[in-house]
Amino acid sequence: MKKILENNKKWVAGKLEEDPDYFNKLALGQEPRYLFIGCSDSRVPSSAITGTGPGEMFVHRNIANLVVHSDMNLLSVLQYAVEVLKVKDIIVCGHYGCGGVAAAASNKQFGLIDNWLRNIKDMMRLHEREMMSIYDEETRLRRLVELNVIEQVHNLSKTSIIQNAMLTDNPPKLYGLVYDLKEGLLRDLNVDINSFKRYEHIYSVTEESEMV
Repeated sequence: MKKILENNKKWVAGKLEEDPDYFNKLALGQEPRYLFIGCSDSRVPSSAITGTGPGEMFVHRNIANLVVHSDMNLLSVLQYAVEVLKVKDIIVCGHYGCGGVAAAASNKQFGLIDNWLRNIKDMMRLHEREMMSIYDEETRLRRLVELNVIEQVHNLSKTSIIQNAMLTDNPPKLYGLVYDLKEGLLRDLNVDINSFKRYEHIYSVTEESEMV
């Protein structure tokens, strides 16, 4: 902890040297353009890999960057980002070499996290034919990382929060990115949420009503 506190003081000194009023301006409030939904992996620092600074990106992270509709933490972050902060871009970012994805792809038990990773196994069931056609394990896991990101972007589009936002004049745009640990580069998967509209009759929420 001593090292952490020392690093903090050095960081503060550096910022004040660049701009003596830096922290006073930062304390006035935040207007981030982005919501970043990423993996908790310590090798994927959201601000560092995107080149963004304090105040530019609202962040939510969990194991394997999942968008789970029963996760009140995620939904609270999403609603605040969309309805209060008015973010313009929402990013789901996975990464190759994700331990959560690899664990979900195995048949081993890891404890409580198995219940969380069940969401990835459910996604694997939808893409079983493609997964079975890839014989190289590393290639299969890399593709599974990509499919997981795509599925989570679709999960975002299913939420009533995003559906309501899409009815506004300036709805946020949804993106699916993958970070390559070996290269340090981000890759845009070009997820087309319009392709998911064929399920609109199932997931669409048009108006509020009382449950009978």
